[in-house]
Amino acid sequence: MGMNQTPASERIHISFFGKRNAGKSSVINAVTGQDLAIVSNIKGTTTDPVYKTMELLPLGPVMVIDTPGIDDEGELGALRVKKSYQVLNKTDIAILVVDVLIGITEHEEALIQRFQEKNIPWILVYNKADLISGEVSGAVFPPHDDADAGNTLFVSAADGSGIHELKEKIASLKPEDTHKYPLIRDLISPLDLVILVIPIDKAAPKGRLILPQQQTIRAILECGALSLVVRDTELKDTLEYFLSKDIHPRLVITDSQAFAQVSSVTPKEISLTSFSILFARYKGDLGTLTEGAAALKNIKHGDKILIAEGCTHHRQCDDIGTVKIPNMIRKFTGTEPEFVFTSGTEFPDDVSDYKLVVHCGGCMLNEREMKYRIACCRDQKVPITNYGILIARITGILSRSLTPFPEFQKLL
Repeated sequence: MGMNQTPASERIHISFFGKRNAGKSSVINAVTGQDLAIVSNIKGTTTDPVYKTMELLPLGPVMVIDTPGIDDEGELGALRVKKSYQVLNKTDIAILVVDVLIGITEHEEALIQRFQEKNIPWILVYNKADLISGEVSGAVFPPHDDADAGNTLFVSAADGSGIHELKEKIASLKPEDTHKYPLIRDLISPLDLVILVIPIDKAAPKGRLILPQQQTIRAILECGALSLVVRDTELKDTLEYFLSKDIHPRLVITDSQAFAQVSSVTPKEISLTSFSILFARYKGDLGTLTEGAAALKNIKHGDKILIAEGCTHHRQCDDIGTVKIPNMIRKFTGTEPEFVFTSGTEFPDDVSDYKLVVHCGGCMLNEREMKYRIACCRDQKVPITNYGILIARITGILSRSLTPFPEFQKLL
């Protein structure tokens, strides 16, 4: 995702579900006006969820997701079906495509039940309506139930009929901004000085800033405040210069890996936090993640700890998730836990075997999926925290890093 594009995590996720050969891919192409999905008469053409970012009027930036058939068969087919159901965890609007000549079967019924359980707005789309002779009657092809009558449409991907109505219906389901807290807007005022500490080392991506840094800078600009980006090696001199001019930064935000060093040179009267803590509040549950860090004191030899990341990336020899975090936990607890690692979409539904889940900041996940992962842990009574909160806890500065958020500082 380039700096001039809306991040995937901030886009509305529109997912298309249905049985094999129901015409999901054809409907997607008709809705988007592009050949985004491969179309074939061969069952099971879509074997993995396919993601495409685009602009879809009148919604704006969206993520369109084409999923494998929910009726796939065999051992491999079962894995494909599982992949389709995993997409529900990030879906903001669901489109269930049904072959009008076949109608709803137990496969669609099961999926509809999951829509309802997860409170996902959904549309029931009968495709291939051009194959029906005469008037389409609600008595012949009824909606799923009376409550869903307004969200049932008949379309033809072949001749385009009903596609405009489908796009309008999708637009009508556009979710409101569900973020309980803004990223930073409530913490700063116009012309406040915010210092962002971004280490540039061998682990830093070449030629660019990572997504949380980009989004935070944008959010500061929107507030009319001033952002100054420095490396950790220049922070001490920078702070001394501003304070000598009687200019007091409102907030220092640091990469979590530099927490200890940044805290040591930042005067106590200046609020300090990290990018990952900001994002924990913005799209996750800062209270739950803060409380989860306390589980570190209960870790014993052999306990299973899940280290989960929301994206896949090339790992360095001193990768934070697979090397640094485990080493910090070993040193802090004096134990040798069993570490399990997941990345991307691979987050287990059953986390009951783990004594602790440590998640990345989740910048590549949308709010719905991040909250789903947290809820999985909470419902199964498994503590969960994130990289930044864990590092702050281990370095003894968690209370300080929560000073901008007094309502969460009380949880310590």
